[in-house]
Amino acid sequence: MEHSSCWGIFREVAHSPGRESDDTEILRLTGKHLEARGLQVILKTPDEVNGADDVPPRFVFLMCERLPVLERLRALEARGVPHVNTPRAVLNTYRERMIEAFAEANVPFIESRVVPTRGGRLEAAPPVWVKRADVHNTQDGDVVLAPTADAVREALAGLAARGIPRAVLQPDVRGDLVKFYGIGAGGGAHGAPRWFRWFYHKEQRLAGHAFDQGRFARLVRDAATALGLEVYGGDAIVPPSGEPVLLDVNAWPSFALYRDEAAERIAAHLALRFLDGR
Repeated sequence: MEHSSCWGIFREVAHSPGRESDDTEILRLTGKHLEARGLQVILKTPDEVNGADDVPPRFVFLMCERLPVLERLRALEARGVPHVNTPRAVLNTYRERMIEAFAEANVPFIESRVVPTRGGRLEAAPPVWVKRADVHNTQDGDVVLAPTADAVREALAGLAARGIPRAVLQPDVRGDLVKFYGIGAGGGAHGAPRWFRWFYHKEQRLAGHAFDQGRFARLVRDAATALGLEVYGGDAIVPPSGEPVLLDVNAWPSFALYRDEAAERIAAHLALRFLDGR
């Protein structure tokens, strides 16, 4: 049966702190580019997704991140409906799973220790970042820079009080904070992602440490491949040594600085994957 439409799924509002409008617009604009290719696009909130719909979509492009909606989408996927990113790839961006995936694939990543939020021994020397071990930053307390041992214990207690059982401790690496966006796991020049952009985070005192941009792009590509991501972004630190330290990778960011270009490229990627390049 020929499916008449494709679905675009918005990110949960709670997972877009300060980025609600940007996240909404990149999905909407991607949908418009797909409509220009002759597709009917239906945009849904996570709460509107029903994995048991009688008429499944042709394919799904999604920004949602929470387990209940990802499970509903996995049911659709099991019926033969392709997704970008796949529910499994989105789950792989949960920090605890990401650390394991990078270790298995030998992708260099910031030193990370998973610890219980209750009753664990503090072995990492502050200052450290205390981050919830599952989803990315959704509210105050999810990601905390703890300069002292007491601050670490306080941050862990705050997560425990919210029912979050594990946290990740990471050292506070000093250097230039670099953000990046990518589409496709490979195919670009010199082994880079098919489409790749990086830029300095604006709220910092920039040192301008030199680094090999091609090598950085390949690191990002390897990270995306290990997680199974096709549309992604993240953060890295460039320390004085010039060797980028990967801090985080997430599924389908807002692409705010490159929204128009990125939406067109994402739609082209989806067409290549699902519509014979049309």
